[in-house]
Amino acid sequence: MGSNHHILLDHGSGGEASQRFVKEFVLKFLSNPFLEKMDDSAELIIEGERWAFTTDSYVVDPIFFPGGDIGSLSVNGTVNDLSMQGARPLFLTLAFILEEGLPMEQLSAILESIAATADLAGVKIVAGDTKVVPRGHADKIFINTAGLGLIPPGIHVGVENARPGDCVLVSGSIGDHGLTILTQREGLRLQTPLRSDSAPLNKLVEALSPLGPQLHVLRDPTRGGVATALNEIAQRSAAGIRLHEDALPFKSGVLSAAEILGIDPLYAANEGIALVITAPDAADAALASLRLVPESRDARLIGEVTDELPGKVLLQTRVGGTRILPMLSGQQLPRIC
Repeated sequence: MGSNHHILLDHGSGGEASQRFVKEFVLKFLSNPFLEKMDDSAELIIEGERWAFTTDSYVVDPIFFPGGDIGSLSVNGTVNDLSMQGARPLFLTLAFILEEGLPMEQLSAILESIAATADLAGVKIVAGDTKVVPRGHADKIFINTAGLGLIPPGIHVGVENARPGDCVLVSGSIGDHGLTILTQREGLRLQTPLRSDSAPLNKLVEALSPLGPQLHVLRDPTRGGVATALNEIAQRSAAGIRLHEDALPFKSGVLSAAEILGIDPLYAANEGIALVITAPDAADAALASLRLVPESRDARLIGEVTDELPGKVLLQTRVGGTRILPMLSGQQLPRIC
């Protein structure tokens, strides 16, 4: 039978195949106005207040890596999905699927990491569940979360809000998490060790909240990376986006690893940076606010929203040429988050 009859790794890539799978298959059964927006969090109106609600699952391999582990990643990822809706994360749930034989010391380390990360982010774990499956029916540990956060008045961000003339900012270096995981998985040893950027982004969003309506889009470029996230923004906003190659922040180790592995770091997962799109006259204030927060002290302007080629992302190269950055079309880095 053909690929149309089976689940493929591509369907979990976060790129074009993932979007097509959700639109053409999942929504065929579950379509409603909340899901049709295909945001990482749903916005719910409850007794006049705006709440963000999200769920996610974490299957990273390896489960411990430089800069984090599956436990801290699950908290940070859920906090960030809420934060990218402009919300203040408050409550999380946590469910474990454990493989028989997982060492207790590993589970203890993961739980300790979860507690410390939740404390850092200022959220409470308020409910949970644990299931154990026979040896060989899972890979060590999978974690599922849900999160709830309150959206403050005056904040209305969404991937459909980018407008020609807007400025595109990134809060830190690109590709750190994806290349860290892959080099660990492949056993590569680099002169410049890599670390995941996994971190909660709610303090970054709080710093931007005074911008109010001048803050148009927030997005954390996880699976599929910066290029795929910007393609989603361009398509949903019916606008073009132009990036400047010489402005893109990459660590030298990320570039070295990407060259060795033949991977474009613009498509590598990130777990601790945000794409921020603001009105043009708010960009300087946004950068100043971001640079006061430890997680975004290296923020910079990397491009602008345009009216050329709506729905497309263009890269202005260092030598003056231009090329289109398409959405990720297949799976590049499986088991990355």
